Amino acid sequence: MTERAPAKPETAVEERLFSRTYAAATISFAAVMFLTGFAALAVVPTLPAAARELDGVHLYPLVAGCFVAASLLGGVLGGDWADRAGAGRPLAAGVVLAVVTLVVSATSTTIWQLAVGRFLDGVAAGMIAVAINTAIAHAYPDRLRARALALMSTCWIIPSLTGPPLAGLVADWWSWRVVFYGLAALTVIPSLAVVFLLRSRSWQAAPADLASEASADRVPRPALLVAAAVSVGAALGQYAVSGWDVRHLLCGVAGVALLVVFAPRLLPPGTWRAARGLPAAVLLRGLTSGAYFTLEAFVPLLLDTARRVPPVRTGLAFTGAAIAWAGASWLQGRLQGRVSRHRMITAGSLVMGAAVVIAAAGTLPGTPALTAAGAMVLAAIGMGMVAPSLTLLSLTHSPPGRQGYASSAMQTSQNLGQMAVMGVSSAVFNLFLGIGSADLAGYAAAFGLLLVPSVLAAALAARARKS
Repeated sequence: MTERAPAKPETAVEERLFSRTYAAATISFAAVMFLTGFAALAVVPTLPAAARELDGVHLYPLVAGCFVAASLLGGVLGGDWADRAGAGRPLAAGVVLAVVTLVVSATSTTIWQLAVGRFLDGVAAGMIAVAINTAIAHAYPDRLRARALALMSTCWIIPSLTGPPLAGLVADWWSWRVVFYGLAALTVIPSLAVVFLLRSRSWQAAPADLASEASADRVPRPALLVAAAVSVGAALGQYAVSGWDVRHLLCGVAGVALLVVFAPRLLPPGTWRAARGLPAAVLLRGLTSGAYFTLEAFVPLLLDTARRVPPVRTGLAFTGAAIAWAGASWLQGRLQGRVSRHRMITAGSLVMGAAVVIAAAGTLPGTPALTAAGAMVLAAIGMGMVAPSLTLLSLTHSPPGRQGYASSAMQTSQNLGQMAVMGVSSAVFNLFLGIGSADLAGYAAAFGLLLVPSVLAAALAARARKS
């Protein structure tokens, strides 16, 4: 099933209507993506206060991490649903679920209710992201698709800039519950706009032709239970780090076992060996996302604990990184047709590798304290080049009528990459912790490890090239 695009214009009046249709769709999609990002990022500084009030500080890692774990399930559910019935239904379900789960979190009376709310919000976010990408792939013409996808990527930039400080101020002035209630209220109007837009006749799902159906049948549809097992495995891993007793150890072992057994079933065959086409693009998404978001997690920790950099300067580093990502994403959209996508990925991965080297240099005692902060900005430039390019290549390589499958596989790989690279880097960091001046050896080792996924992504980029 695919979304039917509006008919091509034949007159000047039809041209204006054609443009207005895509403008309205893009604005609605961007608004929903913006608020989804805001809901994902803005609540982060309020979660510690919520955990303290609900007497669940010991379960804070679970509350903080279950959003990412659940987005795995949401991505697979939304992608498969979009392929079967068009993007409208999973997108509508996702935005409604997002509003409901924000209210669930706001009314929490126990830490477990808050964890459930965050988990369901992750499911909604995964469904929304995949459904919007699928709708763009199905209905937008080639000349608009790259720019629309780049815009969807940048819609998470402003929330990363303004969300955490605004939510922190609201929580200080009123309550952390007001943050959740406010986000729920803000999400209602754009959600209704998207549901109304995709219910119009021009965007209704149209049946795929027989050739598309036959091609789609050759690609396995991921089972929902498999996706649920992966999400549970990831959540168990997050819970395992909240304590060091036998119970937490067993949960960690069970979580790893679930991920090892079931995660490969959510990815295209050949992903782990970087088979040409979609499998390589999916693997590259995991490698680059893991390297970038791990760097983004460790640099602020380095600046705060070892370098004693004031928080306001660290916040400026996040601001610079957000602007750099948006600028690089915009630039790659303008370079469509001039530079091949796989070369863009190679260049972006090498830029990220250079950023890792700079971050490692920032651990040397003689370097300026803000050296590592500059690495965040440089890495964001590389990620802004890589992320939209990989999305476009994945949609290009997806079988007819299976763009939802490709989008969900990319989302799954991104989340798995974040968890895997972060986990290994944390283990290396703890192994070297306490060696050298101000624990800088641990940071240097963690940053050095990030060279592996960055260089590997640059080396494998050609395997994702467009035929």
